[in-house]
Amino acid sequence: MDSGFLRARLASLLAVMPLGVWTVAHLWSNLSALRGPAAWEDAVTHFSHPVAHFATMVIALLPLALHTVWGVRRLASTRPNNQRYRSFGNLKYAIQRLSAVGVLLFLGAHLFKAMIEPRLVHGHAETFADISTQMGHHPPTLAVYLLGTLGVAYHLGNGLQTFAMGWGLTTSRRALARFEIVSYATFVLVLAMSWTVIWALWRAGQ
Repeated sequence: MDSGFLRARLASLLAVMPLGVWTVAHLWSNLSALRGPAAWEDAVTHFSHPVAHFATMVIALLPLALHTVWGVRRLASTRPNNQRYRSFGNLKYAIQRLSAVGVLLFLGAHLFKAMIEPRLVHGHAETFADISTQMGHHPPTLAVYLLGTLGVAYHLGNGLQTFAMGWGLTTSRRALARFEIVSYATFVLVLAMSWTVIWALWRAGQ
């Protein structure tokens, strides 16, 4: 079997399991911001044991790294053909590529500001006070999170449909149309969770 075909299937699988599941779980934990600083820090930055923290990072970051490498290679080797084929599917594909670049930049900034810098520079996990202050008083940070999470929501929602097509879960136009509803619902759900978290942090920082 063609190695490129296998890499594409593996990359799409990693995007859904565990990355997609982890993203929703991460957002669910962050929704604890609605209940205040102590609840957020306990849910997001507290780990009962260093091994648990390490395992969480491996589950999230290793698939992310593999998916990113595959995605960058795909961006470099393929070109959109929207000028020739101006269909809605082609438009979604072009936006998927654009969102991939935005999500990559957003996640790099998010990992540095939320995980690397606090621990390496300040010697502790990110605090609720720090992130809520940034959201409430630094408009560029707020804008980056709003646009970044919009990109994540679209990339994940549209990626589910690509996953279903690649793995043979949608073998007819009717099945594809039905699964498209799942794709849209995922986009709305992830975006609603993301912006609710951002609103809670912004409100606390005011």
